[in-house]
Amino acid sequence: MELRGALIGCGFFAANHLHAWQDIPGARIVALCDRDPARLADYGDKFGIQSRYTDAADLFVREKLDFVDIATTAGTHRLLVEMAAQHRVPTICQKPFAPSMEDAEAMVRACEAAGIPLMVHENFRWQTPIQAVADVIRSGRIGKPFFARVSFRSAYDVFSGQPYLAEGERFIIEDLGIHILDVARFLLGDASRITARTQRVNPAIRGEDVATMLLDHASGATSVVDCSYATRLATEPFPETLVEVDGSDGSIRLGQGYQMVVTSPQGVETTDVAPALLPWATRPWHNIQESVLAIQNHWIECLRQRQEPTTSGHDNLKTFALVEAAYRSAGTGQTIDLTNG
Repeated sequence: MELRGALIGCGFFAANHLHAWQDIPGARIVALCDRDPARLADYGDKFGIQSRYTDAADLFVREKLDFVDIATTAGTHRLLVEMAAQHRVPTICQKPFAPSMEDAEAMVRACEAAGIPLMVHENFRWQTPIQAVADVIRSGRIGKPFFARVSFRSAYDVFSGQPYLAEGERFIIEDLGIHILDVARFLLGDASRITARTQRVNPAIRGEDVATMLLDHASGATSVVDCSYATRLATEPFPETLVEVDGSDGSIRLGQGYQMVVTSPQGVETTDVAPALLPWATRPWHNIQESVLAIQNHWIECLRQRQEPTTSGHDNLKTFALVEAAYRSAGTGQTIDLTNG
């Protein structure tokens, strides 16, 4: 049975959502919603979607939906998620999940009360290279992990496609660091404490463009999570996340060019874990674009199996808490204990 969905938000990243939906058997976007009629017409024509709305309330009243994909900016998420909950429509919501923890918790409660699943479109952990690192850890080949570094350092101009990123008081932790913190959680488990330092190197933006975070994990492991949009390298790595994991019996190194080196008692093995270049994808974005397809596939599978998504609203509250704690730590210079709220 085909699952009918609607996409709310026809901005910069929405094309990736729509391309991925076209590649998923048994799921179809039947309606679009955006406040900008020009963008609505552009995406509607390009993807052959005839039902178009400039008012989300009208969309929910008129369309019979199995799910809604919310790809708007964070400030609109609570209103739209609560609207979806009111109509009992299962919901995917883009990150950042919300402007505040209060809003994030309210959205989770609303969907829980309505009895509908809520998934956050936290796609970095679904990237092929990150999944490959997780597979090695789960296999036990390097023993018990005790240290990791998850790093995203680049000088890529993200502001040309998303100019609003230069305008907010918060930038890199909220927009990018949330992904990298989630990867650290995915690989090593939940964190109990975080210490963060931030810098603003680019004078043309308002928020921070460099962040370095130290995490203590409940497992006993330590991780360093570092992000930068001010780092100029001989080879631009955007949008690659580089990972180092040290375990009691070996190590993993995910380096530039999607090369993963695993050192274990069995020897040293180098594997190419590059993502597939989908027909609609473009380099260097293909890594992220493939992960969009993977997470949306996961959502449809969860809907069909009536299972909770891996990046559920409940799960993402833990990543969101790390973001908020990182800003508190950077502002106060103190380590934040996450076990005490």
